[in-house]
Amino acid sequence: MKADLAVLVARFTEACRTAGLAVDPDRTERFARAIVAVEPAGLDRLRACAQATLVSDPAQLPALERVFAAVFTGVTDPAAARRGGPTTSGSDPAPTGRTTGLAGAAAAGGGPPRGDGAANGAGRAVPSPAVASATERLGGRDFDTLSPAELALLVEAMRRLRIATPLRATRRTRRASHGPGVDLRRSLREARRTGGEPVRLARRARHRRPRPLVVLCDISGSMEPYARALLQLLYCAAGTQRAEVFTFATRLTRLTRALARTGPALALERAGRLAPDWSGGTRIGESLERFLTVRGGALGRGAVVLVVSDGWDTGDPAVLTRAMARLRRRAHRIVWANPRTRHAGFRPLTGGMAAAWPYCDAVVSAHSLDALDALLAALAGRPGPPVVRGARTPIG
Repeated sequence: MKADLAVLVARFTEACRTAGLAVDPDRTERFARAIVAVEPAGLDRLRACAQATLVSDPAQLPALERVFAAVFTGVTDPAAARRGGPTTSGSDPAPTGRTTGLAGAAAAGGGPPRGDGAANGAGRAVPSPAVASATERLGGRDFDTLSPAELALLVEAMRRLRIATPLRATRRTRRASHGPGVDLRRSLREARRTGGEPVRLARRARHRRPRPLVVLCDISGSMEPYARALLQLLYCAAGTQRAEVFTFATRLTRLTRALARTGPALALERAGRLAPDWSGGTRIGESLERFLTVRGGALGRGAVVLVVSDGWDTGDPAVLTRAMARLRRRAHRIVWANPRTRHAGFRPLTGGMAAAWPYCDAVVSAHSLDALDALLAALAGRPGPPVVRGARTPIG
């Protein structure tokens, strides 16, 4: 498929929503994936992709057909041209100078709803598969500038990522070729083969398992776009990684169950319903103290803690300092994702970030898809793209 998938999907699904169809990011994602899988060569197959993924009730088909006709009227249908039939989806020929074909449909009439501009060029051909092209184009874009349709296009890229935390030894042991412990029973059994002489001692080693991950995500107004993107990342990339997810603004809300066993769009919708202060103010220190007091069991000892916040705290900085000190004593590693750190020369001189900085192992921006590599490296405690180190190295 030669069309720019991000532009095509964003423009068409936005028109569907304007017409009153309930096209959420999850349906948008399925539409994009259907186009990639089918690679429609003509409008009939593109229409079939839309009908199969964007509506759930036959009564919605007339409205979908009206939107489809409005968006693609005058667009050259390559399949019809090969058959020798009418080459446009409408009754009138395409106006002179109008870009035609599916690529032109993506380019005509503007671009996606937010922030793309004309720099992308009309009808620019991109290499297949289109999802890879869209990922490349959107990878460096700030999450704050992406529309829901564009964010949905990053789902496939996020599924290729893997969140991992450092391993730790457990109390349980397992058979091993080398290890500090002797497996006495197995050694005695094997000694029977050598006349009762323990020629070789069997060994045991302790099981190693990933440390649990605890995510505390700020959903205040300034962080709402980043919260949605990183909650989508958690759903797509967590895999078997155990993760407890909480959101906060003026209060703390547990979202672990809401994010389990459902698609990203539905999970985020449920998250919004469960979090009563989505896009409200921010009291980071009070929320962390409540987490440690009421939900501290979810943390355990030795967990990796990810705090997602820009550090704008309307509460007392002393409360945040006290909460971070308590968290530091219990956590194995604290990573803070703050999109404001993407700016060169960022220094945590005032506010909540200044109070939290001395207790963080690493501070990353996580403001775009490309910036997530640094976040994943920081969570795993391994070398990776450059990160801003927390001031367990001092602020200098």
